[in-house]
Amino acid sequence: MRQLGELEAEIMYRLWAWGRPASARDVLTDINKQRALAYSTVKTVADILHRKGMLTRQKEGRAWVYTPTCTRQQYTAALMQDALHDNPDPAGALASFLEQLSTAEVGALRSALRAVKRRSSA
Repeated sequence: MRQLGELEAEIMYRLWAWGRPASARDVLTDINKQRALAYSTVKTVADILHRKGMLTRQKEGRAWVYTPTCTRQQYTAALMQDALHDNPDPAGALASFLEQLSTAEVGALRSALRAVKRRSSA
């Protein structure tokens, strides 16, 4: 999976955070609180994300309403998997990654490993 561009990420982060379908106009209104963008720019990038399979869309009246096809966690996991798959030394890459984790992140990793173990045992 390819990493998102800057505006693609802004759109996806909002849709993930909101947890509901939204129109390009909804996204634009929120983005315009920080910086000015044209509606056509947001609409074009949302359509690109749809073509890439990151968003589904459904007509509501005259507007398209967009919904992410994966969670932010699933997207991040796919990026991590791609990075490991493309590395000739995945164990070394994982070791380097683990060395950079904070105490809180190590705790989160342990918790995730326990959750996966419980699911696979069930």
